[in-house]
Amino acid sequence: MAVRNLTERVEVLEMKAELLGEVPARLSAVESQIVHLRTEMRGEFSAVRQEMGDLGTSLRQEMGDLGSSLRQEMGDFGTRLREEMRELETGLRQEMRALNDETKAEMRVLHEEVLDRISRINEGTHPPRKRKR
Repeated sequence: MAVRNLTERVEVLEMKAELLGEVPARLSAVESQIVHLRTEMRGEFSAVRQEMGDLGTSLRQEMGDLGSSLRQEMGDFGTRLREEMRELETGLRQEMRALNDETKAEMRVLHEEVLDRISRINEGTHPPRKRKR
């Protein structure tokens, strides 16, 4: 039984030795895959950096364009607003003049009425005086 065990043990060792003989080739294949992976990753990271840089540049350009168009729109709105305000000012001034003229006319009428009343009051309360001789 010890001989058999020894034979089996030798066979097991031979199989393990065979497997160990394959390890350098397998390690070499894994190393090759790792090198290939590193190369691919380096290339992809560079591509991602490049894309991000391009996107950043295009985003800055787009933001600049939008800022310019926004400034233009705001300028146009400001111009229109000033024009509307001038029109409103003109209309308001005309209304104020018209109201002022109406007020003056009413004041003249009232003034005339007051003067008329005063003269009527004076006529009725003070008879003409006779002069003493």
